[in-house]
Amino acid sequence: MATANQHLDSTNNQNVPSGEGKLVAIVRAEWNHEITSNLAEGAKNTLIEHGVNPEGIIELDVPGAVELTFGAKSMHEQHEPDAVIVIGCVIQGETKHFDYVCQSVTYGITELNLSYDAPTIFCVLTDNILEQSMARSGGKHGNKGVEAAVAALKMMAI
Repeated sequence: MATANQHLDSTNNQNVPSGEGKLVAIVRAEWNHEITSNLAEGAKNTLIEHGVNPEGIIELDVPGAVELTFGAKSMHEQHEPDAVIVIGCVIQGETKHFDYVCQSVTYGITELNLSYDAPTIFCVLTDNILEQSMARSGGKHGNKGVEAAVAALKMMAI
C-alpha cells in the first residue's frame, strides 16, 4: 500500500506557495457524503491556511463521481478560477461499475487539464473498501483533501 507508512497531510509548509488573491473552485460529489465532506473540509482549511481568502473558495456539489467532470467544466467556464479541485469517492463493488466510473472520471479530468489554462486537481478516492476511504479522509493516513489543496497551490504557481 503506497500510503501505509506516510501521512498524506504531512507536507512541508515552507515549500507551499501562497494562495493570496487566488480563486479556487471545489467540486464535490455527494455520493459517499461523509468521505467527500471530510476531503472538502481538509482542502478548504489548507487553502485558507495558505492565504486563499474564504470568499475566494467557491463550491459546487454534484450527485456522483461521473458528474464531477461536468461540474468542473462548468466552474472553469462560469467563474474562470485559478484552479479547480474535484473531490469524490468510488468504492469497489461486486460489478465492473467501479472500473467504468474510475476510468470516466480520470479521462475527464485529464481532458480538462488539457483544455483549460487553470489546473483541475484530481482528489477522487478509488478504494476497495469503505475503511480505506475513511483512513484517507481524516483517519490514520491523514486527509487526501489536504494533499489536493497543496497540489492546487503548487500548480497555480506554475
